[in-house]
Amino acid sequence: MMNSGGIQTEQREAQVRDFYERMPYPAPLTSLDEHRELCRNPQRRRALFHRIWPARKALYDQDILIAGCGTSQAARYALGEPTARVTAIDISETSLRHTRRLQRKYQLANLTLHQLPIERVAELGRDFDLIVCTGVLHHLPDPDFGLRVLREVLRPDGAMQLMVYATYGRLGIYMIQEYCRLLGIGTSERDLRELGAALGSLPSDHPIADVLRRAKDFRQPASMADALLHPRDRSYTVPEVYAWLERCGLCFGRWVEQAPYLPQCGLVARSSHAARLAALPERAQYAAAELFRGTMTRHRFIAYASDSAVQEQRIRFGGEQWLDYVPLRLPWTKCVRDQVPAGSVAVLWNPASGYPDLILPINSAEDRLLAQIDGQRTLGEIMDRCEPIQSAFRVSQFFERLWQYDQIVFDVSRAGEPPSLPLD
Repeated sequence: MMNSGGIQTEQREAQVRDFYERMPYPAPLTSLDEHRELCRNPQRRRALFHRIWPARKALYDQDILIAGCGTSQAARYALGEPTARVTAIDISETSLRHTRRLQRKYQLANLTLHQLPIERVAELGRDFDLIVCTGVLHHLPDPDFGLRVLREVLRPDGAMQLMVYATYGRLGIYMIQEYCRLLGIGTSERDLRELGAALGSLPSDHPIADVLRRAKDFRQPASMADALLHPRDRSYTVPEVYAWLERCGLCFGRWVEQAPYLPQCGLVARSSHAARLAALPERAQYAAAELFRGTMTRHRFIAYASDSAVQEQRIRFGGEQWLDYVPLRLPWTKCVRDQVPAGSVAVLWNPASGYPDLILPINSAEDRLLAQIDGQRTLGEIMDRCEPIQSAFRVSQFFERLWQYDQIVFDVSRAGEPPSLPLD
């Protein structure tokens, strides 16, 4: 006989499943052609791999789990990782049906789909190198349990790429959620149409106004429903992210886009408290940056199964080990050469950061260093090609800033290896 707790869990699971059957999210796609074009960049897979595992030699024959795949995420992963085995689970048959259409259209033989809640992931009888779970765990009745069961199917040297809601930037969202509950607003076509109109008439200084400006698809029915009418969600501050991971047997690795959290970047670096911020322990720096910015609506981060794995993947610029690092450009970054600040020849920007202050002006000497990045040369080899006036310190400082600003990642798998001997 099922106890009352089990009945309540089933009821909550059914409530969320029914929500996504009616309002699949994100809005279903009929084409992945644009994504396929992006995937043709030969450096893209390598850069994505080494953002997660800087110190490991690139391995593309992986087992990947997409936990809560929605309408298209699993298909996009399978298309971008053609030699990986991609397994995807979702609670919604409607979402899986949209994914199957993409699977057939693009002949994604490396993708396997299952209708399964995260809490029952062990039923797959598999373990994984990489687990991707974005925008799902914060909707579970018990996010701790959900993260723990994912941890149990993660291989010892594996990693998770996670996204959960961030507390402070969602204040306006939670206000409108409560407003919708008070008015009994549901997900009918009429209710969603009227809700969209109401959002358009809000005061310009309402706490949700910044979200409305920054989120291009927010007023689409599926996006509005997911953000404002979902039957359950919770959010996390930076300290709560750390505590959550530790409770569930995982260790924080890095932010997917780290520049918004770093005291060395953007407005935070130019504040009167920059020196005090930089003197804080690392996780306190991140917590302070979240408070300073105040508009983060989500946290995207990498977590590992153990602290030893975290330490293995650390990027360090002390000593001389950094000379063996191979820098890799992130292919979606931008280099702007028009109307740049005085003394600069270009401005570098990563659109994925979402913050316009996170731009990096570079001078002509730095521009020449940037041009040396070819995915093969180590920083030591780039140093050998530098002008005499560019000291090792200046070169290492520049590449560290590129890394901090999410312009590059490093392939560190050659670090510490003896140089190869020339052939006779």
